[in-house]
Amino acid sequence: MEQRHLGRTGLRVSRIGLGTLTWGRDTDEHDAADLLKTFWEAGGSLVDTADVYGDGESEYLLGRLIEGLVPRQDLVISTKAGSVPDPDRRFDGSRGHLLAALDASLARLGTDHVDLWQVHAYDPGTPLDETLQALDIAVASGRARYAGVSNFCGWQLAKAATWQLAAPGTRTRIASTQMEYSLLQRGVEREVLPAALDLGIGLLPSSPLGRGVLTGKYRTGTPADSRGGSDHMAPFVAPYLDETARHIVDAVSIAADGLATTPLQVALAWIRDRPGVTAPIVGARNAQQLTAALSVETLSLPDEICQALDDVSAPVHRYPDQDWSTL
Repeated sequence: MEQRHLGRTGLRVSRIGLGTLTWGRDTDEHDAADLLKTFWEAGGSLVDTADVYGDGESEYLLGRLIEGLVPRQDLVISTKAGSVPDPDRRFDGSRGHLLAALDASLARLGTDHVDLWQVHAYDPGTPLDETLQALDIAVASGRARYAGVSNFCGWQLAKAATWQLAAPGTRTRIASTQMEYSLLQRGVEREVLPAALDLGIGLLPSSPLGRGVLTGKYRTGTPADSRGGSDHMAPFVAPYLDETARHIVDAVSIAADGLATTPLQVALAWIRDRPGVTAPIVGARNAQQLTAALSVETLSLPDEICQALDDVSAPVHRYPDQDWSTL
C-alpha cells in the first residue's frame, strides 16, 4: 500500500487507515485479529483508536493483538483523549485529564508510546493553551511521537496550529486533524480543509463511506446485520438515509457500474485522493469487508467521474465563500 506523509511532517502512514471504533463491543477478539492481520499483510500501517472506544476495550484488544500477532514497529498507532462520559461536560481538555488519559491508554495498549496522539474534541471550558501544553509534554516525554486534534472547527484548528508555531520555546507542531468527511458530508471543505492545507496539517477522514451508506447496502432497505440495523448504531446511520443521500448513492452506483467496480471502491477512491487528505479511516465488521475496501489501492477515478461526483454532492457554501459580490 502506498505510504504518505502526515501533513508537513516526516511521519509516513498508509493511505488507508484501520478504524477500531467497534472493537471490544461489536467486534470480538477473533474478528479483530483477522482485521489487523489482513490490514498488515496488505501493507497497512495506520491503526486508529481512542480511549473511549468500547470504554477502553478497543485499546486493550489492540494491545493484546500487537503483542502476539503483528510487530509493533510495523504499525503507526493513533489514539485520542478528551471525551468523557459526563452529561454535563462531554469533553475535558485539561492538562491533568489528558495526560492521565494518555498514561491509561499506554497501559491498555501495552506500549511505551503512541505514534500519534490526538485531542478528541475542543473543550470550551479549558484554555486552549493548557490543552496544547499537554501535547507538548506528551511529545517531550516520549509518550507520543506526534500530536494532532480531532473534531476542531476551522477557527479552532487555525488558532491551535498558529499558537504552536508562533509561541516561544519548543512547541509541538499540530500534525493532523481527524474529521468526518465523505461524499455525504463535505462540511469540512468550508473552513477546516483550507486551514489544514494552508498550515500543512494532514486530514484523516473518519466515516469516509458515509457511515456505510455509500456502499449501497441501504438502497433497498436496512440489512439486519448492518450498523443501521442495530439498536445502538441506528441513530448514527439514520441522518444519511434521506432523499439527498439517495441521489448521491445512486450516482456512486452508476459510476461503479461504468467502471466495473463497486460503490464502496468508488466512494473510497474519491475521498482518498481529495486534496489535503492523508488517509481515510475505514471501519469494517470482518476481514471480507476490509479486503473489499483495501482493493481500492489499484483504483484511480477518471477526472470526469470525480467531477460528476463533486457536482452531485456539492455542499451549499454561499456567503462569504462565494457569490458575495452579488449579494
